[in-house]
Amino acid sequence: MINFLKGIVVGIGGIAPGLSGSVLLVILGLYQKTISAIGTLFKEFKKNVKFLLPLVLGFGVGVVIFSKIVDFLLNSYEMYTRFAFLGLVLGTIPLFYKEVKKEGFSKKYYIFMAVSFIIGLSIFFFNQNLFPAITNPNIIQSVFLGVAVAGSSIVPGVDSAVILSSLGLYELYVSSIANFDLAVLIPAGFGLVIGVLLISFIMNKLISKFYTGTFSIIFGLFLSIIPNVLNESCVIGFNVNTLISFMILIIGFTVSYFLGNIEGNTEKLKKIWNKIKRIKAPEVVK
Repeated sequence: MINFLKGIVVGIGGIAPGLSGSVLLVILGLYQKTISAIGTLFKEFKKNVKFLLPLVLGFGVGVVIFSKIVDFLLNSYEMYTRFAFLGLVLGTIPLFYKEVKKEGFSKKYYIFMAVSFIIGLSIFFFNQNLFPAITNPNIIQSVFLGVAVAGSSIVPGVDSAVILSSLGLYELYVSSIANFDLAVLIPAGFGLVIGVLLISFIMNKLISKFYTGTFSIIFGLFLSIIPNVLNESCVIGFNVNTLISFMILIIGFTVSYFLGNIEGNTEKLKKIWNKIKRIKAPEVVK
């Protein structure tokens, strides 16, 4: 049940702009287990399926429930919604950084972060349409669409919409699903399965052998994606909308940071509350 509920949270990250579901897996302490379970799916099939099933079901529920909510909010209150997502993303930074340093850290890894950040920013922010849009794909391009969706979903810190837009595949991705275009979806599904198994296997090997280096690079990419959360609708000025937007950002940050370590933060709140209860009111001097 706990993994099912965490899967719902990951599902929200899967549809929210800039909020990576795989990053939420990292913060919730499930990423390595998930990648290992997918990468070794057939070695311990029963055990891996038992772990993955509630997570996948929760992910599906999160996507189904919140996709319409997010769509409504983006259409009706886009600026406020995007600032809320920005706050949620920023709230994950301290927790993600803590995960990066979990198994040892040295100054050289800051170079890894900086290089991946610069590369990510140059591709995902300054060259969002790096390749021309594909509208009439051949079978190889359709298979590659599935592989791209798998890669952008599995690698933490990368936003699927941004990656697919950079590769010229986003419009194809949306239209093929909306129109239920089987000529695209069937080979894309084949590519998705191949991509999930292959990329999970590679990520599992990288994390097990080069944990800090791998996550340092991913953390840099994650930071480079953040500017894409806001768009041309988010006009900042000296007005009420801007004030409300920043208040929502702060609320989003607080919620994200609290949920990222809900057990530890709840325990801290309990201790603070117990201290407050133990404080006696000062006696009145006669």
